[in-house]
Amino acid sequence: MEIRSLTFDEMDVTRTIRSQAFGRFSDADWAETLRVARPVVEAGRQYGGFDGDRLVATARLHDMTQWWHGRPVSMGGVGGVAVAPEERGRGLGRRMMTEVLRRCAEYGHPLSMLYPATTPLYRSLGWEHAGALHVAELRTEALRGVGGERVAVRRAGAGDAAEVAAVIARVHGAAGDCGPVGWREEVWRAFLAEDDRFFYLAEDGYLAYQWSGPSELEVERVVAASEATLRALWAIVGSTSSTADTVRAHVAPDDPVLWLLGERTAERVERTRWMLRVVDAPAAIGARGFPAAVHASVPLRIDDPHLPANSGDWLLSVKEGRGVLEPSGGAADPVRVGTRGLSALYAGVPVATLRRAGLLEGGAADLAALGAVFAAVPFSLDHF
Repeated sequence: MEIRSLTFDEMDVTRTIRSQAFGRFSDADWAETLRVARPVVEAGRQYGGFDGDRLVATARLHDMTQWWHGRPVSMGGVGGVAVAPEERGRGLGRRMMTEVLRRCAEYGHPLSMLYPATTPLYRSLGWEHAGALHVAELRTEALRGVGGERVAVRRAGAGDAAEVAAVIARVHGAAGDCGPVGWREEVWRAFLAEDDRFFYLAEDGYLAYQWSGPSELEVERVVAASEATLRALWAIVGSTSSTADTVRAHVAPDDPVLWLLGERTAERVERTRWMLRVVDAPAAIGARGFPAAVHASVPLRIDDPHLPANSGDWLLSVKEGRGVLEPSGGAADPVRVGTRGLSALYAGVPVATLRRAGLLEGGAADLAALGAVFAAVPFSLDHF
């Protein structure tokens, strides 16, 4: 199989494989898919695997940002991985993902994230379950009364792409969030041009939602730095209560909207897991934020057979919210971790979980220090 970047004119050849993998695309859906995908394709990040002149596999690598403890880290978002049904079982998916991982490293992304359709393939190459996209079902009527003082909020469109990206970055940074992703300005411009979605922008907040059924809304993102703006944006959603009974909202596990509701008892929450891969260990540690009050120094021995530059003996040092991973001469009893364990640890999966799953091994004091250093509750508001 020959793997190469596709041009925009070649994108139609991927429609059949993607339809077989993810469900049928109507003509209107496919036109919208192409419109939003154009910036990624034109950047050379849509890949096709060919057997002769026949497309047999495809994948996409988004140029994204992911916040970790409020600091943005460059991240390669993998999506649209598909293999023609008649070619499955020949290892083509693994070959495609090996190439995507190589290109992710070449682009300089310290991290990679994906939503898996199957786990074994991605685990075999170093990705591991890390966080989730949480969708909570809320009663629209319960949101109607959350408004407070009046806040300047306006409709947003494609011309606001840079401001939307900047507002979202400020909110996630100030909140110290872990896991949410950001898109490049040209991708935001494509999103904000969609006719069937509604976008609102405030000085310190952003709202995106759409109708997903005759009496149901889907809120894709509400982020705000202040209580007043948060209330104002959710009140816009609640104002549809005369026609929409329910809201399916993409939220953080401890999203502040859950504390704004006057009535809160049982909650229905769907969780879609995503996986993370540390691509460049020193760069990923150097870019990540850490709890400012935690200081630690821990020797690590990393084993990464697919990206050998990560392998070896390292010293992890964390102080005043910053981390450094430096080569060391080796310690007598380092914490031993493979790529899967390192990726999950980076995302805040509890050390006790990783130790009992056989993904992390070391002395009690060092493991306790790692648990404090990487503590996080990661989430995403986007599916790709």
